[in-house]
Amino acid sequence: MTKSYYAPKGGLPAQGGRAQDRATFTTAYAVIPRGVLTDITHSLLPGWDKTHAWVLARPLSGFAETFAQLAVEIAPGGGTVAPEPDAAAQAGLFMLAGKLKFVVDGTAHNLAPGAYAYIPPGAQWSLLNENDTSASLMWIRKHYEPIAGHDAPAAFVTSDAETAPRVMPETDGKWATTRFNDPADIAHDMHINIVSLLPGANIPFAETHVMEHGLYVLQGKGIYLLNGDWVEVEAGDFMWLRAFCPQACYATGDEPFRYLLYKDVNRHAALKL
Repeated sequence: MTKSYYAPKGGLPAQGGRAQDRATFTTAYAVIPRGVLTDITHSLLPGWDKTHAWVLARPLSGFAETFAQLAVEIAPGGGTVAPEPDAAAQAGLFMLAGKLKFVVDGTAHNLAPGAYAYIPPGAQWSLLNENDTSASLMWIRKHYEPIAGHDAPAAFVTSDAETAPRVMPETDGKWATTRFNDPADIAHDMHINIVSLLPGANIPFAETHVMEHGLYVLQGKGIYLLNGDWVEVEAGDFMWLRAFCPQACYATGDEPFRYLLYKDVNRHAALKL
């Protein structure tokens, strides 16, 4: 399987173009097409140099509430030694393009496209672009929820290439999930995975569950069922699903349909908001 990772392009659409007709925000889900990620919709981040970010999701009362997700582009010579303002936040980083030097609790790593890093709450980390081309990544943030008898997970770095996908049962290898941490490790309260479907494969039932989702399409095309609506998506699009939003999909096009998936897991539901 040839793997690729779409990174936002920025810029502005031509004046002769028309408004994007796939951008959608409902009470159950949102779709942010890649054409929306332009120079006029990005933000600067305190503590980050030569960097801009598109905030794709953040906690909203009455919608998805557990996480924030950003597409980040770091220019040559840019980056951060003070990335995270919230001491309770954990993070997952997934590289889309370019190369970055990542240091966590004194250990250095070189990140290239397909690399994944998990950062526990309270860790000291930095991210620097020491190259002559820009680098892009996904940054997912969530408050860590401690549980009795378990320490917070340790930091680790792996990659799409190093992690064997787990084929879903009875799918003849057409649907698989790349899981960067052990799904049986209850210390983790968020999972960040890559879901892969070969052309023509599908998720054949409307998943309806308590987990919230952020889905960033890394590669290919698909048609996604979101709360009764069928939506066409492609590489670079983002979907944001609140809890219990029914969802399913079909892989279309002539290459694998792959997306980076966030979900909150392994904790009791809060009984008081």
